[in-house]
Amino acid sequence: MEKPSGSTAFDVRSSPHGPGGIPSADDSGNVDDPPPIPSAGSSRESVLLNDKTQVGARDTKANSITTVDTDSGHISTIHAQAHTLTHASVASVLGTTIENGLTANEVSRRRELYGANQLETEGKVIWWRILLRQVSNSLTLVLAIAMILSYATMDWIEGGVITAVIVLNIVVGFFQDYRAEETIASLLAMAAPTCKVLRDHGTLQEIKAEDLVPGDIVQLGVGNVVPADLRLANSINFASDEALLTGESKPAVKDAEFISDKPDAPVGDRQNIAYSSTTVTRGRSVGIVVATGMNTEIGKIAALLRDKAPVKEGPWMVRAAKRSLKGLKGALGLIGTPLQVKLSYFALFLFALAILLAIIVFSANVWDIDDETLIYGICVAVAVIPESLIAVLTITMAVGSKAMAKGNVIIRKMGALEAIGGVTNICSDKTGTLTQGKMLARKAWLPSGRTIKVENESNPLDPTAGTLNLEGRTIQWAQDVVNDSEVEIFFQIAALCNVSTVTPPPNAESLWTAAGEPTEIALQVMAMRTGCGKLDTIAREGLAIVTEHSFDSSVKRMTAVYEETSTSTRTCFTKGATEVLLPLMRVDHENSKAILAQADAMATEGLRVLCLGYRKLTPDTCESFADRSQMEQDLEFAGLVGIYDPPRVESAGAIRQCQVAGITVHMLTGDHLKTATTIAREIGILAPHVPGADSPTAVMTASDFDKLTDTEIDQMQSFPLVLARCSPTTKLRMLEALHRKGKYCVMTGDGVNDSPALKGADVGVAMGLNGSDVSKEAADMVLTDDNFASIVSAIREGRRLFDNIRKFLLHLLISNIAQVILLLIGLAFEDRNGVSVFPLSPLEILFANLVSSSFLAIGLGLEEASADVMTRLPHSLKAGVFTKELIIDKFIYGTCMGSLCLVSFVIVAYGVGDGDLGADCNHSYNETCDLPYRARGTAYSILTVLLSVMAWEAKHLDLSLFNMYPNEDSRNGLSIFGTLLKNRFLFWAVMAGLVTPFPIIYIPVVNRVVFRHDRLGWEWGLVFASVVIFVGLVESWKAVKRARRARSARKDGQSILTEKAVI
Repeated sequence: MEKPSGSTAFDVRSSPHGPGGIPSADDSGNVDDPPPIPSAGSSRESVLLNDKTQVGARDTKANSITTVDTDSGHISTIHAQAHTLTHASVASVLGTTIENGLTANEVSRRRELYGANQLETEGKVIWWRILLRQVSNSLTLVLAIAMILSYATMDWIEGGVITAVIVLNIVVGFFQDYRAEETIASLLAMAAPTCKVLRDHGTLQEIKAEDLVPGDIVQLGVGNVVPADLRLANSINFASDEALLTGESKPAVKDAEFISDKPDAPVGDRQNIAYSSTTVTRGRSVGIVVATGMNTEIGKIAALLRDKAPVKEGPWMVRAAKRSLKGLKGALGLIGTPLQVKLSYFALFLFALAILLAIIVFSANVWDIDDETLIYGICVAVAVIPESLIAVLTITMAVGSKAMAKGNVIIRKMGALEAIGGVTNICSDKTGTLTQGKMLARKAWLPSGRTIKVENESNPLDPTAGTLNLEGRTIQWAQDVVNDSEVEIFFQIAALCNVSTVTPPPNAESLWTAAGEPTEIALQVMAMRTGCGKLDTIAREGLAIVTEHSFDSSVKRMTAVYEETSTSTRTCFTKGATEVLLPLMRVDHENSKAILAQADAMATEGLRVLCLGYRKLTPDTCESFADRSQMEQDLEFAGLVGIYDPPRVESAGAIRQCQVAGITVHMLTGDHLKTATTIAREIGILAPHVPGADSPTAVMTASDFDKLTDTEIDQMQSFPLVLARCSPTTKLRMLEALHRKGKYCVMTGDGVNDSPALKGADVGVAMGLNGSDVSKEAADMVLTDDNFASIVSAIREGRRLFDNIRKFLLHLLISNIAQVILLLIGLAFEDRNGVSVFPLSPLEILFANLVSSSFLAIGLGLEEASADVMTRLPHSLKAGVFTKELIIDKFIYGTCMGSLCLVSFVIVAYGVGDGDLGADCNHSYNETCDLPYRARGTAYSILTVLLSVMAWEAKHLDLSLFNMYPNEDSRNGLSIFGTLLKNRFLFWAVMAGLVTPFPIIYIPVVNRVVFRHDRLGWEWGLVFASVVIFVGLVESWKAVKRARRARSARKDGQSILTEKAVI
């Protein structure tokens, strides 16, 4: 049974209003005194709390009994059925009264039973999970095996160094992820909501929302966040924004007297229930808490998302095998973003290669494996592993994460930082992300046909920003309005038939704020732009409010009556839907058609159109102000006003950047088709140059899209760029369709019901300002400003990171290849005992990989974004960082570096020296080791210096070191000085790499005992010559690549010209 819809009228002078008829509210927007509580309905019987622990209420019409076990804490039944009961019955069942609330003792008892009014989220930072993530990767496993073998052969120094590397990798990764999780946890707990509650014989208290218990009596006002699920006991003009819960963009109108006869009515149809985490947009109400924490509707959704059971497929043995395989993949790091998976597979490949190289070493010694042979095998295996890769990658991502945070993006899962650089499609919300999320009165049309336009606005809530233009004339002051009666009455209606409040900033650093319905706020700001706001108009005209008939969804209009105190003249001001007000106006047929035509024209511009009217009241029409029908007739037409949610200033430019970067932007919105289409055109999503913008499927409603089968969707030439009236289910279908096409997608969301789409997206992005806690936990990253432009900044940073990962991967792997070549061929260098002499000692290898290479690689990770980072297509996610070019480059450069080290060793040992490599020179120095120690020192010095020089060459894979930035600091066609100094960290890392060999070579004990090499003399000439030769080889290969690219570009250009000629 539903109560017939109607309107509520009350005499504002006897209601809780302050001077001038304006509601008296505190800073939080709550009205000081609640409206009178309506009496309970007579059609239901209340069963009062008795001596037993079971209490209940019988619904005599629905024939259902609701019971609550107040001792064991089960209240699920009353929560599920509260919408079918009167508020008096609910209060009785919960052992409370609307007038008095609960006692302090009862509150304490119920808090113990039901716990805190909080969601059980993953907001708490669990350190051991973060630690487990750091350990679970293939490269750490490989290093751990190398560490164990080193200790097994009693090579304590090498084992200790590898242990330090493992610990360093884990510690750096742990603290970075820990800080990221703490940042998100603090974001989730940023606002500790409070609420007003009646307790202890009707005393009004302000408490933390988490302290609420079932049965509490809560007062709600405009701007409040509903702290728990409430059965409304009374409501006046009450509406709440349930978009986070239902996805519905329009505020849900609530009615405390509504009683549903459907126990299983959908959440959105329970008009007498206010749901936790929704926001009051209009009116006032008092409600009874029927559910808290995880028992609320939002809590149920959170629980489903968190505890969703996997679908059982096949017998238990098959399921167990699948779970085991998944666990193994997780432990090896084979589940995650493309980069994580690629690096894990790469680490396993290196592990297999290390085993193969060890086998080669053992085979060369005819499987006569003594300690010497085993150590050499481990040395070769260690040489192939880039020990510092994890630490360098983590530090690089940490820097990227910090840069993201400055750009209003918090990275919740570090893998998303590199993943977002490869996205091909962005599915974005409209309201608050592409638009400002605040309504703005954009245009007004007056009875004379004149138009008022709002121009140059920057903040929809700031009446001092922007101007009003009336047919080419700027309206600036109240005097401009008063001198024009048509304009004056228009702004009077906009300001006075309005219950919103707009508050100026308390200081220069703050912003304007507002409370109330977004539409009314827009009208109030428009009036205030000329000094004709509500307070100013009341003061200037000497007005007092007489009666107010609040907006009612059944009649779609609002009316306010004001009296001029000096003359007792009363005027009725009315606003509402055009089709509703026009029949109540004194407008002939022709003018009515013209007004409707103008309203339609404004609607096609994506504007929400309201009609304004007024009537001078005479004594005989003032008999009953409670009967609005007597006043809302014979109205004079005062004009139309068009309101919309304006795009963010940055949106158009950000979308253009995406399009240039080969990224397709889709708008998935719950708004109407016309509004969505207008905004999409305004910001460039439907620009003529966009592929698919002229397709018949470019703009669709969600209902039309959902009617299509997956096959029909897959057959579309292009997917919709705009999906209007979109639900979370539609978002998921769109996401799945894009995935079937091999696209890599970003999905934005703010509601609880957006969480499945956020989890299913390659990169889920939640809104930090207006998003639900559940959506933030499901997301990979959170926007602290809810701005689409921040996503584009994240993509730019992700691409920069991807480029830099390729650069330092190239650098690290070149070092490994050079060492492997040197050590494998070095098996031929035998001492007097027939034992292979190490061309590099184990500690030299580790020092080169961990110290020399690490800082150089970090420097490459800090490189600025290249000029073309947002003008090229997204990189291939299939190839990932290990592109064909990278693989060829690393083998060419690594072979050149290893060969130069090898040739230098041979020249020192066999060219200039006599080839006598002494005896037992792998373990310690003796009088026979001078020659092999000097040869080893030469090879090490060349390796270190060439790695330093290669860091500069790796700044760009194609361009010459001598002309890498031709448009910056170019002298005589060269820009090498700008190249060297552009990245200061890298510059000093290279300088350190060039200087480091000297102390290591010359400091006594350090050289012979620790590193097992000796001082150099003439050998420095080999080092210098090797640098010149290596730079020449690298520059030659880059020149070859540039020439091939130029030929390919010319061929592509000729093909395009040929195609155009044919066309």
